[in-house]
Order: sequence, then structure tokens, then C-alpha cells
Amino acid sequence: MFRFIITPDPLNPRLVETVRATDHTGADTEAAVPVERPLTLFLNSREVVTMMTIGDYPECLAVGYLLNQNMLRPTEEIVAIDVDEEIDVVVVRTERETDFEEKLKRRTLTSGCAQGTAFGDVMEKFDETVLPPDAIVRTSWIYGLSRAINTQPSIYLRAGAIHGCVLCEADRPLIYMEDVGRHNAIDKIAGYMRLDGIGSENKIFYTTGRLTSEMVIKCVRMEIPILISRSGFTAWGVELARRANLTLIGRAKGKRFLCVSGGDRLVFDADPDRVPEENPRVRREASPREDAA
Repeated sequence: MFRFIITPDPLNPRLVETVRATDHTGADTEAAVPVERPLTLFLNSREVVTMMTIGDYPECLAVGYLLNQNMLRPTEEIVAIDVDEEIDVVVVRTERETDFEEKLKRRTLTSGCAQGTAFGDVMEKFDETVLPPDAIVRTSWIYGLSRAINTQPSIYLRAGAIHGCVLCEADRPLIYMEDVGRHNAIDKIAGYMRLDGIGSENKIFYTTGRLTSEMVIKCVRMEIPILISRSGFTAWGVELARRANLTLIGRAKGKRFLCVSGGDRLVFDADPDRVPEENPRVRREASPREDAA
């Protein structure tokens, strides 16, 4: 049995609600749906952004967002994080006053769901990051992670319409976060790693969503050398992964996967013919194309 440090809480009424619906036969029914609420982020006294989120782990989301947008240095001393759930506000307070107005001026819209944003200098340290060339990923780990993550109780399995990201080590999934936008889920993990002092050494990142440029950039900024998804790629995501020597593995379902970058880190230690096909009900029929969203 895999032991996660953090897993989604599909039974939390703050995260999932039940709504009345009519099905295809005209019958009355009910549907579980994820909750979506605004969260306004302040860095010290300055408002940064309002994000749409399911609302769990606001401290991690705030810190991870600031780190991945290069608005907070990894060594920056955080003196306090204040969350006010009544007005949906989170304030990150640092030892020194920050100045990021120029970054806000250069903000551009990205392909992430729920209005994800990147800044004009988001590539500031991308080309300077050297991912460990000696990192490996065994094919047995890919199969094991897929089984463990996709059968773990989650908001997606209960309600759909949500993305998941998981920090892993070898074949062990550690931290599983979900949100309405995959960029929020990856930011939550980045924030958790920063706040709990978890390093990127020997880590693998798994996501249920498509592998876009944004996901690649954030994974590289977190210095994690291997990124896996059950979904597909964008061309720019592949180009950036190759530029950074990031191992990029997509369409990982059942015995199948495609590695489009960093294939020298792959260790083929499992016989695909002995790996069962994925149960089509594992990722639920909530939407047959939801994984690609």
C-alpha cells in the first residue's frame, strides 16, 4: 500500500457540492461538482492577483505562485502567512519589502485553465537551471505511479472537472494536490515543498493534465528533472523540455507511454506485456475527454 503524505479530500463539503440535475432520459438526478471560489493574494501590502481555486491549502498556493512567478526568491524569509477565509484573502509577509510592479506590467495570459498567468521575465532563470543528468526513471515506477495515483480517492473521481498534480519519489507518490487549474495544483506543491523544506532531489512530478509550456517551465523552476502525465503535449512544451533536458513523458495510460524528451533517463525494467491495461472506469466517465482539458 502506498502511503501519501497528502491526498485530496473528496468528502470535504467546502470542496465538493451536490447539485440537482436532469439526465439524458429526463429523469431527476444529482451531480457532485467541485467548488470554485476567488482567492486574492497579497505580497506584504500589495495586491498581486485573484485566483480561482477550490480553496484548500491557500498558504501553499500563495507561496508556490509567488515562487513560480519569480516574485519570491527561494531564499526569501517569510515571516508570516495570514489567511482570512471570510473575505477569501491570503497575505504573504516577507522580511524585506518587495517590488514587482514591472513584472505585473509584463503579465501575459497563458494556456493554463482558470486564467493562469506568466510574466514577461518568467524565463529569467530557465536557461540557467541545470537539471541533474544522472536522475533516472524506471518504467516500473511509471506503471506503479499511474496505478497508485489514478485509483486514489480524489475529487476528480467523485466530481470530475478538476486537475491533479503529484510529487513522487521513485515509485512512491508523496503529495497529491488538486485544483480547477493545473497551474494551481503545481503551485500548491511548490509552496508545500518550500514551507516544509522538501528538496527536489530524486523527485518525479506527475500530472493528470496536458503538458503545456507552463507546466514544463514550472517543473524546471522547481528543479524536478522528470515530468509525467496521462495526457498529451503541446509543441512548445516539448521544445522547452528538450531545451532544458527535462524528461517529458506523456500519454501514460496502462502499459503505454511516450517519452519525447530526456529519454536517456529511462530505465526499461518492466515487461509491458505483463502490465494490465488501464481500467476505463479508473478516471471515471464523468467526462470522456476531461483528461485532455
